[in-house]
Amino acid sequence: MEQQNIFEILSQVNVNDKKEKKNQLDYLSWAWAWAEVKKRFPSATSKVYENADGWNYFTDGRTAWVKVGMTIEGLEHIEYLPVMDYRNQSIPLDKVTSMDVNKAIQRGLTKAIARHGLGLYIYAGEDLPEEDAVSCEKCGKVIKGYGKMSAAEVLDIAKRKYGGSFCAECMTKLKEEKEKNG
Repeated sequence: MEQQNIFEILSQVNVNDKKEKKNQLDYLSWAWAWAEVKKRFPSATSKVYENADGWNYFTDGRTAWVKVGMTIEGLEHIEYLPVMDYRNQSIPLDKVTSMDVNKAIQRGLTKAIARHGLGLYIYAGEDLPEEDAVSCEKCGKVIKGYGKMSAAEVLDIAKRKYGGSFCAECMTKLKEEKEKNG
């Protein structure tokens, strides 16, 4: 099956009746998402990446995150997800438990699956409510979060540094242009 068809097939699955809500955010059960992918792509695989010490999470000494990949028909999408508490706040490293890491892995798996198309629309407005979405002045795309920054933080930096509404990718281009032109 062609890779572009994977997204088309999975993005057409209506997940509305399978969404669950937690702290005003919609999400899908990892088990349901996994089953739906395996029904359509039996050879699909997932991978939990380990750090150099063989742990199933990574750390900067303050917090932790997981790295989970989902491969369908040879195309892998990877999701990096912080180990978070019930309020979706990063848990300090000294408070992280194996259960917290396990939950982050399952959430990461679901999001990696979403990158292939299944339920992606659930996460589309994750950073900003629809009515607050702002488009980039340069490329026209909706400004999204970048790394650990929310969309609002990206927009704030764009306004302060470049005097307008720019996505992270376009800010990088603006910076390169500025450096090139002195």
